Amino acid sequence: MIKLALGFGVIGLLGLLLGLIISIIGYDALGDEHFNLTNYTMSELGNYGHSPFAVALNGGLFFGSLCLVLFSLYSLQLSRSLTGAISFFSLALSCMSLAGIGLFPVNVYHLHVFMLKWFFIFSCISALVYLVNQTLTQPPSGMRWSCLPALLSCISFAMFLFLPLFELDVTEGNRPFYHEMVLEGTRPALWWPALLQWISLGCFLLWLAVLLYERFRSRE
Repeated sequence: MIKLALGFGVIGLLGLLLGLIISIIGYDALGDEHFNLTNYTMSELGNYGHSPFAVALNGGLFFGSLCLVLFSLYSLQLSRSLTGAISFFSLALSCMSLAGIGLFPVNVYHLHVFMLKWFFIFSCISALVYLVNQTLTQPPSGMRWSCLPALLSCISFAMFLFLPLFELDVTEGNRPFYHEMVLEGTRPALWWPALLQWISLGCFLLWLAVLLYERFRSRE
């Protein structure tokens, strides 16, 4: 079962990364504008009719995330504690939401925003419960390296979800960031919804990569 979990996890992570890389390179090469992580969102990369390689991103998100759902479910069965099982169950729901983002690109706006919202919620919960599980089940000397990217993921996801609640006028009317995925008009050099989305996704993928590496080492 560990072998199956690792196999699906590696395929899923590679699928996600490949889709992202192809869509970013294609946007820079064939798009009308220069792509920048600080002011373009992942949703805009998956916008059919606007992004030249939207199908690569959306396909990578959909199929890669489904593989990660299987990795999470297999890992759930291997968990030896309730908090560990809850963490991987939340991770499975998170990856299902990420697959939904690819299945329903921003062209299908309301479904896209719905999936994006729950991806951030489930990912934040999963990372938080994972940290709680590690604290409860591991001595301080036995804490895993995956705790650091899990902590960074939890913080970045929480900032994306809760920063608009502080009414700092980061977005118009302090709307939630997941409603600000397409920017029309003048594009600022730094757009917080875009930057935090990429930081959160990067920390999430790093956390998954470290989890896979630790599972591989434990298998050995």
